[in-house]
Amino acid sequence: MSQDKALEDFCAFFNKLDNTCTEKLYEVYTEDIVFNDPLHHIEGRDALEGYFAAMYANVTHCQFVYHRRQRQGNQAFVTWTMTFAHPRLAGGRPVEVDGCSALTFADDGRVSRHRDYFDAGAMLYEHLPLMGRVIRWLKQRLD
Repeated sequence: MSQDKALEDFCAFFNKLDNTCTEKLYEVYTEDIVFNDPLHHIEGRDALEGYFAAMYANVTHCQFVYHRRQRQGNQAFVTWTMTFAHPRLAGGRPVEVDGCSALTFADDGRVSRHRDYFDAGAMLYEHLPLMGRVIRWLKQRLD
């Protein structure tokens, strides 16, 4: 476990994040946050709030287990497993996705850059009825 309070606060925040508390992003993100993941590029805290609100609107469960946390200077790296449930993915059953986040902290301890790395297929596409079958078939052929 990291002894870095800002990093621990960031991780703890994500385990409290849902569609009712996205307005509290100011606690962990700067106004000019730049957020990237395999599906989106977002600039600004207001845009990020909209993204998270839409993303969490139908999620019935979301929990992160953090594995490694490392910070040097204003740069940090966190590996995680996210378990979430969405009624239109995997029949509403929990889905697990491994990933990592690269973070840049501002001088005030909030995050100014956040980049997530994860397998978008494992998170989303494999759990869609038609597309999921095709992607699983392709993965089997490549093994």
